[in-house]
Amino acid sequence: MDSHANSQETGSAAAREDFADPRDGSVNIARVALDRHVESGHGVQVALRWLGKDGARRDLTYADLRDLSARFASVLRDHGLNRGDSVFVLMGREPELYACALGTLRAGLVFTPLFSAFGPEPIRTRMEIGGANVLVTTAAIYRRKIAPWRDQIPTLKLVLIVDGDGDAPEGCTALGPALDAASPDFPAVATAPEDPALIHFTSGTTGKPKGALHVHGAVAYHAFSGRHALDLQPGTIFWCTADPGWVTGTSYGIISPLVNRVTMIVDEAEFDLDRWYSTIQAEGVQVWYTAPTAIRMMMRAGAEAAAPYDFSSLRFLASVGEPLNPEAVTWSAEVFGQPFHDNWWQTETGGIMIANQPGMEVRPGSMGKPMPGITAGIVDRTEGGLRELHDGEIGELALRPGWPSMMRAYLHEEARYAKCFVDGWYLSGDLARRDAEGYYWFVGRADDLIKTSGHLIGPFEVESALIEHEAVAEAGVIGIPDETAGEIVKAYVTLNPGFEASDGLERVLRGHARKRLGAAVAPRAVLFRKSLPKTRSGKIMRRLLKARELGLPEGDISTLETDET
Repeated sequence: MDSHANSQETGSAAAREDFADPRDGSVNIARVALDRHVESGHGVQVALRWLGKDGARRDLTYADLRDLSARFASVLRDHGLNRGDSVFVLMGREPELYACALGTLRAGLVFTPLFSAFGPEPIRTRMEIGGANVLVTTAAIYRRKIAPWRDQIPTLKLVLIVDGDGDAPEGCTALGPALDAASPDFPAVATAPEDPALIHFTSGTTGKPKGALHVHGAVAYHAFSGRHALDLQPGTIFWCTADPGWVTGTSYGIISPLVNRVTMIVDEAEFDLDRWYSTIQAEGVQVWYTAPTAIRMMMRAGAEAAAPYDFSSLRFLASVGEPLNPEAVTWSAEVFGQPFHDNWWQTETGGIMIANQPGMEVRPGSMGKPMPGITAGIVDRTEGGLRELHDGEIGELALRPGWPSMMRAYLHEEARYAKCFVDGWYLSGDLARRDAEGYYWFVGRADDLIKTSGHLIGPFEVESALIEHEAVAEAGVIGIPDETAGEIVKAYVTLNPGFEASDGLERVLRGHARKRLGAAVAPRAVLFRKSLPKTRSGKIMRRLLKARELGLPEGDISTLETDET
């Protein structure tokens, strides 16, 4: 693997909890997440409660999920797949997805989840980079998105189809009958802590997506951070709304909750306000982990939409994906009786690095403090290396490497990976500041920072001010070149129901921003849109707004979910 992984022993002793199998010293995520609990007498506990789009329900106990994952591992073995081979899964949130993920890890293969909504080209690009040997998908997705170019992926040996009654497209294998015929006796392979386990793709502003590689030893930090950042305890009813195609949906939608022996709620359907509120009430959800985009959609519907529901089961609410606006924190405290707790991490970090942990004072707009054992800093790049900045100064958020869930490589891009590490720091590419009490505040991506008339402006600050106005549902802010000021601030907003775009409202919003931020920081123009371009994880794609404004190349837009219209 890489030299950075052990360059500095960060992470507390608790974060390096010993999950080694006492029989051989191996660490296999599937064994830690499933077998361990079954062997200790908890096999009858519900591990996964699946809610179908059509109202169907299915409970899988820890014993059920262990057996299903073992059968999937047997299917892989029976088809000649070997340890280290690569399994891609392209499907919705079906129970089989979770069995495939854990069965892949059990067998010592490498699991890569993809969004089922991806188009053919993003799928193909990722499968080529990852050297896919197995693809698990549905018949419809296969026929529409895979079949035309399948033969052009020479590494692809097996395509498993999850739906249907035993029928599968030509050249594919029906997974259901294969699982029924497979052996449930497949002990977890004795993988070492540094053996590859997961690949998550993350998009850059230019070029192809990056494949971040994570190892089995990451499970120690998944377990630790789930307990300390999300209050996951044995028996907790936990709902992570993220799709496993996004790293949150795997780290905290599969691994961390199962390792901590919770009962996971998995909803097949996409966001629907009443369905979500009903699910919390009916299932007695205790810990809820979701994204700012969903929270803003709830805010847009108003407190009255939440009034008929009982949220008394909730004890902890958390948010991730992009910074959580202060207004959303205040709103959630009023509507749910407690605030959403923002946290920060990246695909590359593999787990939560900075968080508003349970019991901490929540400062609206702050992403919290570093997790126990994580050393963070604010740095500035200079010709001689890095310079650490003082409290209150804006710079790049950096971490001391060495925590267990840190990525070990970008696939086939050693130079790109090496550039992430300078002078004993991992450089995140995010700009932030730290206050005197140690709270960290997100400013923006380094390439999102706006420089106008000598001022450095983070778009998040301007967006948060705009969202405070009752008319604004979402906002995206960019800098536009200007001969005099260098750049000027331009905002794109979507409106809440009951408000119509007009010149008068545009003036009102600019005036509101000037009052809150001052003339130097406030946007010079506000444009109205029906929607803003966002990734499937909910991040507003500011670079895409800017590229379209300036007629520049759009770069990788394979994770684009919604587009401006």
